[in-house]
Amino acid sequence: MAGQRIGYVRVSTLDQNEQRQLEGLALDRVYADKASGKDVNRPQLAELIRFARDGDTVLVHSMDRLARNLEDLRAVVRALTDKGVRVEFLKENLIFTGEDSPMATLMLSVMGAFAEFERSLIKERQREGIALAKQRGAYKGRKRSLSSEKMAGLVASAAAGTPKSELARQYGVSRETVYQYLRRHAAATTEPPGTPENIVTVST
Repeated sequence: MAGQRIGYVRVSTLDQNEQRQLEGLALDRVYADKASGKDVNRPQLAELIRFARDGDTVLVHSMDRLARNLEDLRAVVRALTDKGVRVEFLKENLIFTGEDSPMATLMLSVMGAFAEFERSLIKERQREGIALAKQRGAYKGRKRSLSSEKMAGLVASAAAGTPKSELARQYGVSRETVYQYLRRHAAATTEPPGTPENIVTVST
């Protein structure tokens, strides 16, 4: 009996569409984590490793979707292949099984190291770009999505019972941003006396 085809995807924010990573593939089930690449808390990955059985195939868009770094990549692939699970990385066009040759192990290390190196370069370019923008006085940080007046209107509408999805549409923000505004407003209005100022500062 053929094993199951299991997909794993990871997206960095709630707004990303995880379906694009494995679009068009016939899968029996998909596990999806919404976490940053450095986040150690990936419950769906842990559940996938627990669930996968001998003969199953795990399909992942790319190595950086599966692991936080090279050491983590080796550990996750080993945990799966030790159970007789086949691991396929689509972008790198690499397949690993429980009978990996020394060459396959070397390829895993090399490709994982390249992925880690690429992420480091991207972060370095981002830091350099921000530093140059600050020198020019062009970097102001992330701006608030709504002005104080609009934020007050959003809070009032929410208190009146307007659905969160409707508020997101009216104000041109995501529903998660609406929830952030409301949570921070609630926290600010419940601060004890003596707090310097009840100023709501929101980054979205």
